[in-house]
Amino acid sequence: MTDDTKIRIGHLPREEWTDDAREVFAFWGEPNAWEEGSKTNIMMVMGNHPPLGKVFNIWGKHFLMENTLSTRQLEILVLRVSVRAKSIYEWHNHVGYAMNAGISLEEIAAIRDYPEGGDWSEEEGALIRAVDELVDQHKISDATWATLSKTLSTQQLMDTIFTIGHYVMTSWAISSMGVPVEGGADVIGFDLKTASGKTPGGTFKPGETDDWVDSRGY
Repeated sequence: MTDDTKIRIGHLPREEWTDDAREVFAFWGEPNAWEEGSKTNIMMVMGNHPPLGKVFNIWGKHFLMENTLSTRQLEILVLRVSVRAKSIYEWHNHVGYAMNAGISLEEIAAIRDYPEGGDWSEEEGALIRAVDELVDQHKISDATWATLSKTLSTQQLMDTIFTIGHYVMTSWAISSMGVPVEGGADVIGFDLKTASGKTPGGTFKPGETDDWVDSRGY
C-alpha cells in the first residue's frame, strides 16, 4: 500500500513562515515545530492560510481531544467517515488511535464493511448508521436519533453530528488539496495491511503521552 496522492497545495515555503504560520505548525505541541515546522503534512499545508489554520486547529482539538463522546464512540464515527469519504489519510491515522483505545482490527474491519460482520451494541450500530445517513440523506433518521437518545446526552448528540461533519469536511479538504500521508509512515490501507506488511498497531493522539510523537512512525 502506497499513497500516490497528487499534491495541489503543498507545504508553505520556509521563506514565507510568519509567526502566524508558526502558530499553526506548533499548535499541537509537537517538539521543535515552531522552529522547524511540523512533520504533520496537514499542518504544513494549513500554514498557507494562518487565519483559517488557527481556527481549524481550535475547532479540531475539540473533536479529537475534548469530545463528550468516549474515545471508542469517537473512533467508530471517524473510521466510518474515513471509509465513506475515501480518506486514506484519516483512515491511516485513526486506525492507530482506535487500536490504542482498545478497538480490535476485527472491529475496525466490521466498521469498514458495515452492515456485514461486527457484534455491535444497539448504540454503536446507530452511531455507524448516523454517519451513513448524514452522508447519504443529510439528516439522521428519526429511528436512529431515537436509538442514540436512549444513551447519549444532549451534548453527546450534538458532538455526534458535528464530529461527523468535521471529519467529512476535513476529508474533503485533504483529498481536494492533495495532502498525502506523511513520508516515513507505514501507510495503513483500507484492507488493513501496511505498506511494509506489518500488522497495524496503536498510536497516541497529540499530547496524549509525553512521547506521543514517537508512536506515529514519522
